[in-house]
Amino acid sequence: MATANLGFEEKLWQMADKLRGSMDSGEYKNVVLGLLFLKYVSDAFEEKYFELKEDKWADEEDRDEYVADNIFFVPQEARWSFIKDNAKKPEIGQLIDAAMVAIEKENPSLVGVLPKSFARPELDKTRLGETIDLFSFKVGDEESREKDIIGRVYEYFLSNFASAEGKNGGEFYTPSSVVRLLVEMLEPYKGRVYDPACGSGGMFVQSSKFVKEHQGRIDNLSVYGQEFNPTTWKLCKMNLAIRGIDGNIGSHNADTFHNDLHKGLKADYILANPPFNIKDWGGDKLKDDVRWQYGIPPEGNANYAWVQHMISKLAPAGTAGFVLANGSMSSNTGGEGEIRKNLIENDLVECIVTLPGQLFYSTQIPVCLWFVSKNKSKTGKRERNNNILFIDARNLGFMADRTHKEFSEEDIQKIAGTFHAWRGTNDQKYADELGFCKEATIEEVRGNDCILTPGRYVGLVKQEDDGEPFEEKVARLTSELSEQFTKSQEMEEQIRKALGGIGYEI
Repeated sequence: MATANLGFEEKLWQMADKLRGSMDSGEYKNVVLGLLFLKYVSDAFEEKYFELKEDKWADEEDRDEYVADNIFFVPQEARWSFIKDNAKKPEIGQLIDAAMVAIEKENPSLVGVLPKSFARPELDKTRLGETIDLFSFKVGDEESREKDIIGRVYEYFLSNFASAEGKNGGEFYTPSSVVRLLVEMLEPYKGRVYDPACGSGGMFVQSSKFVKEHQGRIDNLSVYGQEFNPTTWKLCKMNLAIRGIDGNIGSHNADTFHNDLHKGLKADYILANPPFNIKDWGGDKLKDDVRWQYGIPPEGNANYAWVQHMISKLAPAGTAGFVLANGSMSSNTGGEGEIRKNLIENDLVECIVTLPGQLFYSTQIPVCLWFVSKNKSKTGKRERNNNILFIDARNLGFMADRTHKEFSEEDIQKIAGTFHAWRGTNDQKYADELGFCKEATIEEVRGNDCILTPGRYVGLVKQEDDGEPFEEKVARLTSELSEQFTKSQEMEEQIRKALGGIGYEI
């Protein structure tokens, strides 16, 4: 499993610094991202190229050898080695643009995806050459593809340049371990998979990996998605094409709420991490939308618009699993509580999982996973109608580095295994576990004002008795508290004196 720290973040910043000043932040991000595309395709090609060169019966310049392994054929003038050798030449911009054109010519699925604006005068060619030199790490070889390096690098730019570009707080790359958890819980073996906010395509990539790992056929999956950001849409096209995933993410980027590119779609599985808490989503223009079967979402928050949009896309036996901010489980603002109540009363909510903090690279907003099903009786062998499974996973995960947490394989299997035991889709027997999971009836949820926070249902783990008599423990804790109060008063007096010494009295 990929770790949070890629190991070359400092070099990415160096690239940005090379170009900073000659263009705005959005522009220099896209320049480096364009080079990343080129490096990605070239890495994959060159890895196969040297493998074929070792085979005396193979021709390393035979395009079919690459197509057979879902690897793009890269002409000589577009290979990274050629670009790097010419990085210091004044015409490097034209050479990169020509490389992009040559790659698209050889690989029709990439037409219109690769950027071709490196020759423009305002792009400093000396700095461009220096940036190319910094690309000494791999992004497109087999190991990097397994870790979805291209998606994670894009997330790095998103998070670090967000404030400069005026991005809203909900546009995030979904960490690999969170996507893996969603996929393991939904198990999309075959059928139509949809993501209404598909970003760089991480959900599709993990779904395809799941199928391959379980000896399934990747062509049994039909992938549908939509993405608003034009650069991210191109990245998704690239991500899917390189992996040999035949996906329909529309012929262009578009707003899912206002320009649904898949109006007739009924999906078997929906996996999504839609932007959190979006305020300006144009809800005032969609008051009478047919998707709002359970209540009109508030204009100031799109969370329940996303939920209802996804429900409207589900096939009769379809299931959706998606990430939302924790506020969605309890908010009553703008009629959200009434919408949530209607979802519960219609027996659509199947499972809620609260996640630990620090999982996301670019937000500290606490998040949860929602699972909704059109027909619970068709998604498992165990009777679950009018029941909801609550899982509190806040204590799981490990620190992958100083600031980021990830789920281990054991964590993923514990959560997914519990869900499947409750559904009756594995050989385990489900049982409530104090502090971790609880099956609650809709009546119990009603009694909690239709709040879906798992902590309200799973209870607290009993603390082991440490053997200290109650009276002694209370006396000890009271003494310690008194000591802390005394220290607090002393510190308060010192602060008052210090402030008084510089002319401030409180």
